[in-house]
Parts: sequence; structure tokens; C-alpha cells
Amino acid sequence: MKVPTKSWTLMYRIYKQVIPRVHAYLEEWKAFALRIPDEELRKQALLSIETKTFHCEGGAVYGLLAGEKIDDVIRFIVAYQTISDYLDNLCDRSTSMDPYDFRALHESMTHALTPGAPTEDYYRFRAEQEDGGYLQSLVQTCQNTVSALPNYESVRKANLELASYYADLQVYKHIHPDKRVSKLKAWFESNKEHISPMRWYEFGACTGSTLGIFCLTAYAANEDFSPSSVDVIKNGYFPWVQGLHILMDYFIDQEEDKAGGDLNFCFYYEDDEDMIARMQIFAENAEKSIARLPDASFHRLINKGLLAIYLADEKVKRNPTLEKQGKALLRNGGAPSIFFYVNGWMYRRKSKT
Repeated sequence: MKVPTKSWTLMYRIYKQVIPRVHAYLEEWKAFALRIPDEELRKQALLSIETKTFHCEGGAVYGLLAGEKIDDVIRFIVAYQTISDYLDNLCDRSTSMDPYDFRALHESMTHALTPGAPTEDYYRFRAEQEDGGYLQSLVQTCQNTVSALPNYESVRKANLELASYYADLQVYKHIHPDKRVSKLKAWFESNKEHISPMRWYEFGACTGSTLGIFCLTAYAANEDFSPSSVDVIKNGYFPWVQGLHILMDYFIDQEEDKAGGDLNFCFYYEDDEDMIARMQIFAENAEKSIARLPDASFHRLINKGLLAIYLADEKVKRNPTLEKQGKALLRNGGAPSIFFYVNGWMYRRKSKT
């Protein structure tokens, strides 16, 4: 089946082929989460599913690249993104600020990408222990699905590199507030020779996305996938596309992060003008990166669609400043972004009712 390259065909296939699968798999994980013995772990597992479903919906669009393996790839994406969202909740609202705890939790994300890797006691540095096998089951589901993909071994190294960046970010951004910025800056300094020129907090944003992993894994589901494409795809998504994706996530969360005292990379821009200008630079560079990818038209639509989905969030509508800034970014995305914005706005409101 051909990869969709038009806005309306993409939306049709998302509604028909992607979202029903996502919701079916999430219902399975929700039923599992309801049985978690520890109250705090159960609470955070359920919240991660109930409040971040759209992360799985957006990520699972890459299943459309997987041809006949769409079920396997969407099952993987939902499980992997659920791990990411669950751990983010545990760290954001953590009962500790122990970097060893955060590192141990995120071992699950590299194990999930490594078929045959034994699972560990990921909670070994925290008080809450009893999750009834929830996190290990998520890891094993990922392992089982990727092991069935014909070319997964060719993308495994690149996936692990992106997952390593992600884990480092989660450790440094959740440690004691007095140490976060200095650790993030030092981490950036140790990596900046290998990436495009940018600021330390922008590098942090680039590492905080799972999109590159989803894209590489979906391509690995195809029998005719060439290992020579791995670096092209990885570099097509990291840093610019992933950075834009996460900066938008921080953009819409500014108000609640300020209230909760959480780290938000948007707070480090000089002012609102600087922030919007830099986001537009990220959008321009993302477009250039995408142009070098196979199925470039599909990836361009996804990039513009993600931009629109974030801007359609009701948090933007409730904040006049964010809404004004968002319109500037939306105009930059052109007609496809406006199309996806309208669809995203309608879908979210329909979901709530």
C-alpha cells in the first residue's frame, strides 16, 4: 500500500487505520495499569495514558510506513511511547530527585529496543516497587514486536543512540533544580561538536523526542529496506525535526510548567520574539532535513501536522499570548498546517464529548 502524500488521504488513513489500533492497544495497557498494586505507580501509569493519548496517536502515524507490518509497528509505538510517558510522569512528580533512580528507570527504554535483553528491576532506587509487571511487560512487548521485523537489526544501533540521548536528558532535567542547568550545559558542551550550531536548551529539546526511533523502526518493517538509508533517516529527524516537535511541546506547556516549577526550555529564550524566531529557524531546517528523506512528501505532511496538532491544543486557546504566537507559527506551516489544525481542533473536541 502506498504511503499517503496528500493531506486528505493522510487524515483519512489516520482515522481509519491508525487511531482505532492505537486506542485498542491503549485500552489493553489501561486494563493492565488498573491492576498495579502500588497506588502511586498505578496513579501515574493511568494518568500517562489518560492525559497523553495524543502522543501515541501522533507517533503511530509512522505505522503507515510499515506496509503489511502496520499492526506490529503500531503495537511497538504505543508500548514504547507509553513507557516514555509513564516514566516522564514518574520523574516529573517523583518522590525522589536521585539521578541513579532516573537512570535505572530509563534502562527500560534501551532494553525495549534490544530483543533478548533481560529485563531488570527498574524501580531498584525508589520506594515504590510493586507495579505487577507493568513496565517489564511494556519492555517485552517492544522486544517481541521489533524482533519480528525483517530489517530491525540494521536500525538497532541508531535507535539506541537516540534512546541514549533521551535517557540522558530525562536524568539531567529531573535532578535537583540547583544542578539541572549546569548538568545540561556540560552535557551540551560534550556533544556540540557532533551537531548543528544551536543553544544548550535547544539541544536538550532535540534529544527529547521519540519520532526518529518510530520512523526508523517503521522502515525496518519493510523487506526491501536498505541499511544504507539508516543514517539518512536518523539525520533527517535528529536534530531539527525532533527539536521542533519538543519545542512545540514545551511551548504549549509553559503556563502549567511555571505553576508546577518544572523545567521548560522555552523559559531560556531572551524574550517571546527570540523564541518565535528560533522556532521558525527550526521549522526551516526541519524542512531542509526532510527533503533528503525517502518518502519526503509524507514526512513533510507529518511535520506540518504535528505543528498543527500542538497549536490546536486547548491550552493555546485559553492563553491569548500563546494563541497569538501560535498563529505566527501556523502561518509559517502553510495550507497543510492549517488543514491539520482544523482537523486536530475538531478531533480533540469530539474526543472530549
